[in-house]
Amino acid sequence: MAKLNIIYFSSTGNTEQIATFIEEGAKAAGAEVEMIAVDAANESSVDADFVAFGSPATGSEEVAQEVIDYIESVKDKLAGKRVGLFGSNDWGEGDFMSMWIQELDKEDISVVGEGCIVNLAPDDDEKIEKCKEYGKAIVS
Repeated sequence: MAKLNIIYFSSTGNTEQIATFIEEGAKAAGAEVEMIAVDAANESSVDADFVAFGSPATGSEEVAQEVIDYIESVKDKLAGKRVGLFGSNDWGEGDFMSMWIQELDKEDISVVGEGCIVNLAPDDDEKIEKCKEYGKAIVS
């Protein structure tokens, strides 16, 4: 069975909620899933068939520093892997996601699709379904 580890940072709980719906989608597609808060993640946390990283947009559309630092510490293990990216934003257009994808692309880390961005919380059927579908896409 393929394994997906979801490593995330969530300050308000929105990104953690997105992670749980991505987990549901991946499990529905037959994957084993483990959710890990970034401050509990270590080098072996990326030892899975698939990895997804979650971060809210912070500051002026930036990925949380905790997530950036963690990815930097394990990037050698990520080269050649398919990685999912997700997060919540508030006021911006989601520029943090496209910049994040470009940064990982430079490191030879391929991101599934355009990532998954939810404005604020995944609090309606459309947003929830989007998260679940992304979970399936990561492990497919």
